[in-house]
Amino acid sequence: MDLLEDYLAGVRARGAVFCQSVAEPPWAVRFSDPAPLALGAMLRGESWIVRDEAEPVHVREGGVVLVRGLRLFTVADRPDTAPQVVIDGADSCWTTADGPRDDLVLGPRTYGFSADGSDLFVTAEYPLRGDVSERLLKALPEVAVIPSEPEFAPLLDLLAVEIDREEPGQQVILDRLLDLLLVRALRSWFARPDAEPPPGYRALADPRIGRALRLMHERPGHPWTVAALGAEVGMSRAVFARRFAELVGQPPLVYLTEWRMAIAADLLRTPGATVASVARRVGYADGFAFSNAFKRVRGLPPSRLVGVTRSHPYD
Repeated sequence: MDLLEDYLAGVRARGAVFCQSVAEPPWAVRFSDPAPLALGAMLRGESWIVRDEAEPVHVREGGVVLVRGLRLFTVADRPDTAPQVVIDGADSCWTTADGPRDDLVLGPRTYGFSADGSDLFVTAEYPLRGDVSERLLKALPEVAVIPSEPEFAPLLDLLAVEIDREEPGQQVILDRLLDLLLVRALRSWFARPDAEPPPGYRALADPRIGRALRLMHERPGHPWTVAALGAEVGMSRAVFARRFAELVGQPPLVYLTEWRMAIAADLLRTPGATVASVARRVGYADGFAFSNAFKRVRGLPPSRLVGVTRSHPYD
């Protein structure tokens, strides 16, 4: 297991809402009920992502875009094209001039004025919740565009074939395609020299520090010390601590504590969870020590999260 797998554990698509927009310029589609994370792909033509109070972002054919946060956004052929169609993310579509119109529905998950339009843009939304996932999303800009890559082509071709089908298991196929495309897009984005990946992501390439990070993620409840982690990877305590801080940007136990608290925040919200049971899961012998650590890192006592369903946090 690696960091990206852990961060994506709460980002798996389940019943993701897909929308395929077919249009002929000039065109603009407004998404009025955005999810914490949306993935878009330009299958034909090119488009612009226009968010309120932000600079428009260009997406060329074959490109993939990740849109983070809950601000409304528009996909258009040009930045200044006024929205003609509004989609609310729940199989409802209407024109800005005429209100709801059934004739804009061209097929399953497909909207537009004409099925023969030259431009084809696909979006899918993730209804994310979870503190572990938030560590990943915070590392993304509000709009991340990944230009066309050869590795995207097979996934995009298959997505174009499957998105307007209605066969048994169709939603599962679409969700898994979306997951594959998301992972591939994230890997490409975080490989950019100007990207800021989550803490520890690039340190995975170091054989020793990468192994230490994996141990922390695989066994967060283990009573790790700096000396024990160093011994596991064949380094002295001092050398390990210095090298870890250089590559990760945090001392080892600071990173471990923050990771434990992210896991704990998600566990506390699960049905039947108690502070004591979560404390044991993340390496604390008693609820008192865990509560002090949680409040120090998170700013509130863990009891405040027990049984609480998280609302969208990713603005």
